[in-house]
Amino acid sequence: MGKRQFKAETKQLLDLMINSIYTHREIFLRELISNASDALDKLKFRSLTEPDLMGSDTDLGLHIALDKEGRTITITDNGIGMTQDEVVENIGTIAKSGTKEFFEKMDNEKSGENAAIALIGQFGVGFYSAFMVAKKVTLITRAAKSEAGVRWESAGDGSYTVEETDKESRGTAITLHLRDDIAERMDNDLLDPHEIETLVKRYSDFIRYPIKMEMPKGDDGKETELKTLNSMVPLWQRAKQEVTDEQYRAFYHAEFHAWDDPIDTIHTRGEGAVEYTALLFIPSKVPYEFWSPHFERGLKLYSRQVFIMEKCKELLPEYLGFVKGLVDSPDFSLNLSREVLQHDRQLKTIAKNVEKKVLDALKYMVENKRDDYEKFWEEFGRALKGGVYANFGREVDKLKDLLLFPSSFGDKPVTLKEYVGRMKEGQSDIYYAAGRDRAAVEHLPQMEALREKGYEVLYFIDKIDEFMTVGLSEYEGKKLRSISAADLTLDKEAAEEQKKKEETHKGLIETVKKHLDGKVAEVRLSPLLKSAPACIVSGDGGLSLTMEQTLNETMRGEMPAPKAKRVLELNPDHAIFATLTRLHAENPDAPKLRDYAALLYDQSLLTAGLPVDDPAAFATRLTTLMVDAGDRH
Repeated sequence: MGKRQFKAETKQLLDLMINSIYTHREIFLRELISNASDALDKLKFRSLTEPDLMGSDTDLGLHIALDKEGRTITITDNGIGMTQDEVVENIGTIAKSGTKEFFEKMDNEKSGENAAIALIGQFGVGFYSAFMVAKKVTLITRAAKSEAGVRWESAGDGSYTVEETDKESRGTAITLHLRDDIAERMDNDLLDPHEIETLVKRYSDFIRYPIKMEMPKGDDGKETELKTLNSMVPLWQRAKQEVTDEQYRAFYHAEFHAWDDPIDTIHTRGEGAVEYTALLFIPSKVPYEFWSPHFERGLKLYSRQVFIMEKCKELLPEYLGFVKGLVDSPDFSLNLSREVLQHDRQLKTIAKNVEKKVLDALKYMVENKRDDYEKFWEEFGRALKGGVYANFGREVDKLKDLLLFPSSFGDKPVTLKEYVGRMKEGQSDIYYAAGRDRAAVEHLPQMEALREKGYEVLYFIDKIDEFMTVGLSEYEGKKLRSISAADLTLDKEAAEEQKKKEETHKGLIETVKKHLDGKVAEVRLSPLLKSAPACIVSGDGGLSLTMEQTLNETMRGEMPAPKAKRVLELNPDHAIFATLTRLHAENPDAPKLRDYAALLYDQSLLTAGLPVDDPAAFATRLTTLMVDAGDRH
């Protein structure tokens, strides 16, 4: 017998299960039945190309056995089974299941104990939920076509044993030796067959394979009969009016190992040229690893209730990759390959319809369930923005009315439609301000002029926001304009006056540009600034300053990031400008004028949320200026 030690993180997880105080301990049954169903699905799928895999044992299903005297529950399936290597990899160690991230997520979870324990399924460690009720777990399994069985056992004490054993048939049997104090910790008597039947109907009624158990027969209960506990009618094949919200939630939790409740459920059928049934769920929380390149998107694919594929990514556009669900169509062959799917017209038609159903559901939520949509947006808004950016505007018409942005109008995010609906008379453009957060944006010098005009400004504080304007340059004929763009003009008369002043102060402007020694592409006078002496804006067209900053952070020095064209704008009505004018008249090459130019440039960078080029030089100039001011007084 080989005794092995669990990894530290696995031991930590087991400790959580053994010592848990969570109330919904019965979810262990849901998780183990779901795992058994997956094993049966895998066998059925592989047998499509390996007909001899099942042999004569073709009656697939699960069996639950209760032993009151021995205080055990045994769950048996005749699915694909496991080899010894697979047992060690999938059960003996769970590092690949994201245990560390599981604990970090649980530590950060604010929604209470039920959400925390439900994280078990999300991180693929549902097997370990058995230790919430068991003091010891014994697993005996035999892989299809394998000659030997494997016995795995653990008391959750930090170690487990694994060895070869005799097992007559393919499949897996898991025996839970119940904890002595479990009756005190639960409302359910797990050794009462009627309680087990109730739990199966509540959590696993939709499982497509029979779940059988010996049930009492007659009034005295001395005789028993083998009874199928679940209806076996796939949930998606039932009429919508026959399915309760609780049943939809139970299916979502079990089928997709989800820990959250769906924010919306879409149950739809297509008839005509292409027949299909789709059951789709929009999650309320971001799935584990959703933002990483390792995340696998896609819907489960069935043909006449027979499982074909776990993740059919062709059924969803990438920007809807958060949707969980399945599609069942009689029009698909059972041996569909990935290459065939990519060119299948019927699948493309179904995918188009599925996409429309999800988008329609989101649009309805925007208009009729705004609070729910705003919660959804907090979790998945970046995915929809990514759809606008990644497809260079090809998806913009589908997504433009689903976008939300914080704005200067109030604390609630707004749609572009709402923004345009309350634009000021004479306002021709949609204005946005980009920055690292709301506070930074609200303190941009240019904001003062827009507030004075009463113009609403959208806050682009997500790193993808400005990049999204590559695909979304206008809405209903109104251009999206950055308030930090060099060509922004709110008042034609002010712009004309600016040009006249620039001609008058041409020498000073050229001198300031020379003193900045190529740091800026241009120096000009601003028609927008009110109380600020200067600001940095992006040159006409091309990359913006915030885009440059985002690219620098993304590339992390691996290669040079492209540079934005920087323009320094001076406020001709500020006292500092009068000082610059006087210093320039006295001596254009005066060191103090050079220091003032550099200070204004650095100050403008800081105000825009950008780092100064040389912090030490900035500090020295500032100190000198303070000393000079002190001497004058």
